[in-house]
Amino acid sequence: MASAPNNEIALKFRFFQVYKDGRVELFYPHNKKIPPSDDPVTGVQSKDVIISSEPQVSARIFLPKLKNPNQKLPLLLYIHGGGFSMKSASSPAYHKLCNQVAGEADFIVVSVEYGLFPTRPIPACYEDSWAVLQWVASHVNGNGHDPWLNDHADLGKVFIGGDSAGGNISHTLAFRVWSIGLPRGVKVVGVVMVHPFFGGTKDDEMWLYMCPTNSGLNDPRMNPDVEDLARLGCERMLIFVAEKDYLIVAAKNYYEKLRKSGWKGTVELVENEKEDHCFHLLNLDSDKAQEMRYKFVSFLKQDQFNLL
Repeated sequence: MASAPNNEIALKFRFFQVYKDGRVELFYPHNKKIPPSDDPVTGVQSKDVIISSEPQVSARIFLPKLKNPNQKLPLLLYIHGGGFSMKSASSPAYHKLCNQVAGEADFIVVSVEYGLFPTRPIPACYEDSWAVLQWVASHVNGNGHDPWLNDHADLGKVFIGGDSAGGNISHTLAFRVWSIGLPRGVKVVGVVMVHPFFGGTKDDEMWLYMCPTNSGLNDPRMNPDVEDLARLGCERMLIFVAEKDYLIVAAKNYYEKLRKSGWKGTVELVENEKEDHCFHLLNLDSDKAQEMRYKFVSFLKQDQFNLL
């Protein structure tokens, strides 16, 4: 006869609690998902692709309306937030955001579906996201698995972006671009972090619990040192912070360390005044959300503007 579960709480964090018997209970377990679609308003098409079956990794690709059948487009790899334990590339807000960015920037957007805690503890999120970036890069010679990327992706103009946990993951990917590398012809131009998570807050212990293989409070994925920041594999970075966000101090510390690191790229910090963490996802059509997205899209298209 099975013993009754021990309902005594051993640990409690922002997004979940752990019982004495080891069970983990997420406070926000239900992730609504919507299917890919063809948007009749923007002309953006989307579809889901399988990157790996073991472990299970996938992505949702957004292709904007083409001006001609041979058009080549820059590409944004987008990594959703959700405390490393929630949300999805197919969550309504993230689907709409990527659809909007694809249409407004005229970019292919590849939105990563990575493994979530507790089913797949950290570092699954980093490994899965890196696997998707490598999969994207495999299309550089036009002989990859996906026809949209083979025919229309300009992989000499790749950007990485994400919010909250996704902003944090974006940093690790940028470092791996330098330390591990990507195939010849693939270039990561820039990174966009929206209200990113980094160490130095009360959520440090939560991240450490979610990552059993962590190396402590100075784990470079949570708290990158100056030497790692100096080696980011991109040329430009844009960091958004929100005035009322408890993560703002950690994100500003990252910005200051990056500026002083000796990194050869350029970084810009934009503060969303009177706003809280990831406010834009609550209403993507609000004036403040549109203003933020305009800045995001302008950063992606900066090289094109410079050619005008």
